[in-house]
Amino acid sequence: MPDSPYPAGTVRALLNTDLVTAATRAVLEARLTAPAYEPQFFEPETYALLRAVAARLIPQPDRPEPIELAPAIDQRLLQGGSDGWRYDALPPDREAFRMGLGGIRQSAQALFQHDFMELAAEQQDAVLQAVQEGQAPGEIWLTMPAARFFEELLAELTENYYAHPLAQEEIGYVGMADVPGWTKIGLNEREDREVF
Repeated sequence: MPDSPYPAGTVRALLNTDLVTAATRAVLEARLTAPAYEPQFFEPETYALLRAVAARLIPQPDRPEPIELAPAIDQRLLQGGSDGWRYDALPPDREAFRMGLGGIRQSAQALFQHDFMELAAEQQDAVLQAVQEGQAPGEIWLTMPAARFFEELLAELTENYYAHPLAQEEIGYVGMADVPGWTKIGLNEREDREVF
């Protein structure tokens, strides 16, 4: 993992203080202790594809257990929620994700004659790069812009990653200490609770 300005365990230690509100503590502890997840919106095969794509786009090779990114997307789509934006060239999110993941499946078959999850990492990356560049083969991409879907997918995976307390710890974010106000907001000023 990249060097963090905060030592490992900072988030868990902070959650055990009175600097975090009960509501924030409950959300972050749930993220830290999330049980194994079974897909509820996606079919199991499509959900497995989403997980495989997420693993290539947000690799976590140094983590003993990667932060799971797909459950939040599955839950949001199940509930019919929005992530707050979408390109007008894309269909509504539920349809866009089903089509986009189907498009990735088609592109893998067209480029390498195998399912995405059967491909070597370099081949998976080639498929995703073709999608990112809007050059991916496949029938679905004739009706939905691949590059726009890729951007939507990558943005949501990134948001889900950095919503996790361990990812926040990596980058030195302690904004979850939400009880006291941040009073030292000038250049190079630090609150007493900041460790560096």
